[in-house]
Formats: sequence, C-alpha cells, structure tokens
Amino acid sequence: MSATPSSPRRPELLAPAGSLDMMRTAFAYGADAVYAGQPRYSLRVRNNSFGKLDVLAAGIEEAHAAGKAFFLVANIYPHNAKIRTFEEDMAPVIEMGPDALIMADPGLMMTVRERWPEVDIHLSVQANTTNYASVRFWQSVGVKRIILSRELSLDEVAEIRDACPEMELEVFVHGALCIAYSGRCLLSGYFNHRDPNQGTCTNSCRWDYKLHATEENAAGDVQTCGSKPLGNPTDFGTVGTALGGGTRHGEGSKVWLLEEGTRPGELMPIEEDEHGTYILNSRDLRAVEHIARLVEIGVDSLKIEGRTKSPWYVARSSQAYRRAIDDAVAGRPFDLRLLGELEGLANRGYTDGFYQRHHTPEHQNYLRGHSESGRSLLVGEVIGFDTARGLAEVEVKNRFAVGDRLEFVQPDGNREAVLARMENADGEPLDLVPGSGRRVWLTLPPGAAPQQPCYIARFI
Repeated sequence: MSATPSSPRRPELLAPAGSLDMMRTAFAYGADAVYAGQPRYSLRVRNNSFGKLDVLAAGIEEAHAAGKAFFLVANIYPHNAKIRTFEEDMAPVIEMGPDALIMADPGLMMTVRERWPEVDIHLSVQANTTNYASVRFWQSVGVKRIILSRELSLDEVAEIRDACPEMELEVFVHGALCIAYSGRCLLSGYFNHRDPNQGTCTNSCRWDYKLHATEENAAGDVQTCGSKPLGNPTDFGTVGTALGGGTRHGEGSKVWLLEEGTRPGELMPIEEDEHGTYILNSRDLRAVEHIARLVEIGVDSLKIEGRTKSPWYVARSSQAYRRAIDDAVAGRPFDLRLLGELEGLANRGYTDGFYQRHHTPEHQNYLRGHSESGRSLLVGEVIGFDTARGLAEVEVKNRFAVGDRLEFVQPDGNREAVLARMENADGEPLDLVPGSGRRVWLTLPPGAAPQQPCYIARFI
C-alpha cells in the first residue's frame, strides 16, 4: 500500500561497495544495504575486490551479522561465451546467500529462476523501466524489485507507485550520470574496445575533448573549418556558442569532429540532431533536496552510485542521505547544510537530473547559495590514537594548517574545531602540512570518539 504523508515508511538507504573497507564505511555512516558486483557479470570490473570469492563471502557474512543487506550485481547483457559459464560461476556465489541479484538480461534471469527459484531478483536500471506497464510485466515473471530508470520525473515515479502498490521500487539519488539511456553507452567500446555494457567502461565521456566545426569539400567529404578548435565541451558556455554552426549532414543534423587530449590529430565525427549530441558528459546527480518527496511517494530504496569511488565518498554521501531520510520520516524540514557537505565531494557540478525538469532561476540561485556555503575538502583520515598523549594520528590527504576550521566527520555526528596545534612523529610542532603522503598528530575535538572512523575536512 502506498505510504501517506502522515505515516511515511522509512526507505532503505543503499550504498555502493567496491571493497570490504567501503562496505564497512557505508554501514558505519548509515547505509542499510550495499550492492557489489561479481566482475565477470556486472558493469564494474575495475576497483572491485569482490571478484575474489573469499572476499565476497566475508562481505556477505559481515553484512548479515550486522543486520544489513548485501545485493549482488549481475547486470550485464552477456554474449554467448558468458551464458555458457554463468551457472558454474554463480553456483558458489549463490551458496553464500546474497539478499538479491540485480539483473538486466532476461536470459540470465530465466536461468536463475530455473536453477535457483528461491533467489530474489531486482531488475537493474539497465533494463530501462520507465512506465507502470513494464513494472507489471516484470512483476508477473517474479521480479521482486524494480530499479527505475533515471529518466523519470518525481510525478512519473509517483504514478508508477500508485499503479503498482505491491512492487518494491528503487531509484538513484546520487552519483555519476551517463549520456545514454540508463547508462547503456557504447562510447568506451568505440574508442578503445572496452565495452561499458560488459563492465569495462573507461569513462570516455569524461576525457578532455576539443570540438571542431566542419564543412563539406567539393567531393562532399567532411573536413574541419580551419585548424582552431572551438573549445572544451565541458565548458558549457563555449559549447553553447560552438553548437550554433557546423555543416548540416542531412535534414536537421550537424557533423562535428572531436579531438581527444591524448590523441592529437585524430578527429572523430559525431552528429547533432534536433535532440542534441550524445557524446559529452553530464553533471553528477544530487537529489538530496527531493528525499522528502520520494519518502512521501513511498519509494522503497534510495540508491547512491559509485562502486569505484573512495571510502570518504561513501562515508560523506551515506551520512548526508541518512540524515535527509531520517528528517523526512520524522517530518523535520530539509537541512540545507547537506547541500554544502555534498559539494565537498569530487563532482563535475550537480544536477537533480530529470526529477524536476523546470527550475526557476530563483530556485537555482537558492540551492547554489547554500551549496557554496559550508563547502569542505577532505584533508585527512584518523588511522590511530595514542591514549598516553591524547592525540590522534592522521594520514594527510590534502593541505591544511594551524588556524584552519576543520570538520571531524564520524558516524555518531560531526564536530567542528579550529586547529590550534599539530605535531610530527617526534612531537615537534607543525604550522602547515603541504599535502598527502605525510602523517601528523593532533587533538580530537570534545565529544569525538577515538574508536570510531573519523575523516577530517577543511572548510573552504
């Protein structure tokens, strides 16, 4: 039954895990569940330690011991070679007892249904579910949860919730976005033969490109208009100007040539039509300001993207979305400070995607102002504590100095303090640490727990 504003149910907070350390961090900072991939059958091969069966078994066991869920991703669209090995490879994995398999390919799902009918299946975002009729179809074949496409608005999610009250629904609320329908991109495979749909994406959409306008020569071939590039496609102002010209190559289309930073002189054609171009990267998704509406709608799981990111990323994002969920369920207003906290994570600028498509300038300026205030940068991680000296040992990640205002980020809450003193290993005072690769000692602020994980961020 759909939730009502007077009795909202608490959605699951689902975090990414590329390693045991990342999983433990996610749980410590508020996640209810994690998802991790079996490299041969998921879309994340790199930075994924769960390819080792002993590591995967340890992760599932630890998650269950903590009362948390562990979902295993097997969401590739396989070619025949992987179909032949799937059952044999997955048999020992299924014995470990993951809480569900996240899948996209109907053939693999049929195989799981026939061999392991007791295993729950969650439909991956790769399956592009954008309407309630599709949800009903997947429900009819035994799928337990649908991860809806990122291309849906809040109103469309609500309509699906109302039409399919018994189906579990999951949506993405944070992380990278692809310029492709729910991530089904071909770009990396085109450039360097590493197929994104087989788990080996090199994030080609985020490389450094120069964009060249074209013209047709007398033979009808496309060539550049001179030698000067029109700018970097990540510069939105430049692109907006650049895409005003270019040779038309058929009705309603234009041809452009891209030059990638490490391949000078290799010009790759792309076409633009009335819908735009599909090769350039997007801003990152941040929908923390929409958590209250998603809770009101009755979405069952809110998902953070980023299995190849750092433990700091999963700590900060899990903590922020945990607070947003708890506030929404309790009926408290949205805490605008969360915008600034998330701004401190590495990102390519933020968007709320398709959730709300037409923001007013006043709304955009309002959110931007709060995003800029309270911004911070990770500068260290506490890796030990000397009880005799009462000092914490900090592994330095970025520059910071005495006099900086620091935030100590811990699972039970964050604390702020101005750094009054720090020392090197010999107890000698330091005024400044120029960058990573060093260790220093400093005092934790009152109330900080030495036994808990602790990241240190410097306010900008």
